[in-house]
Amino acid sequence: MSILILLVGVAAFAVLGVVFFAKAPPSQIAAVLRVAGPLLVTLLGTILSLTGRVGVGAPLIMLAAAWYRRLHRQSRLQRPQGQKSAVRSAWLEMELDHDTGELDGLVLAGRYDGRVLSEMSEDELRILASELESDRESAELLETYLDRRMPGWREDSDMDSGARQTGPHDTGAMSHEEAYKILGLEPGASASDIRKAHRSLMQRVHPDLGGNAFLAQRVNEARDLLLRDHGDRDP
Repeated sequence: MSILILLVGVAAFAVLGVVFFAKAPPSQIAAVLRVAGPLLVTLLGTILSLTGRVGVGAPLIMLAAAWYRRLHRQSRLQRPQGQKSAVRSAWLEMELDHDTGELDGLVLAGRYDGRVLSEMSEDELRILASELESDRESAELLETYLDRRMPGWREDSDMDSGARQTGPHDTGAMSHEEAYKILGLEPGASASDIRKAHRSLMQRVHPDLGGNAFLAQRVNEARDLLLRDHGDRDP
């Protein structure tokens, strides 16, 4: 009986979904699917499990849980307004607010995987810094954040940034998607918008202005790549 009630509920939900998708604009449909996706997969997994197909239903429920955790982790860095840039390394995904200059980041690996830097204690950040010593790019990104949040942290740290290799980073080929994210622009931005975003960012990330060489290099690479699409090689 309980299974029958559940199936009736699913059918009613499906009818409402068809009505919604027939009338809603594409952007609204995408937003709903982003949130409802894990719920739908969970519901399907539950139905299969209750009907004796646990071997299929249980993995679907686990998949839905992982999907939800991923969406939750990604949403923790999102803010409602303002132009933002994103730079990613093996350990960190950093986000810079163009208007305020606020820098924050999401840890992508290690014991603090999924944590946001601004929500971590100073002791946790020092431990993270020691874990990143072998990854030059991630270490420099974290150092930039620590310099802003904890100006005197280097005096109490064993990290020796001067001992690391200096000079340009070999970051590999940059994709257009990554370039737009770094400059905080939408695909198809004009050459004027690209230059404007570049100038604004360099005032935040230049090594002489509190940034670091890695951030400045990535911003320059993003500008050069996107300007080439406009047939413009003169920055």
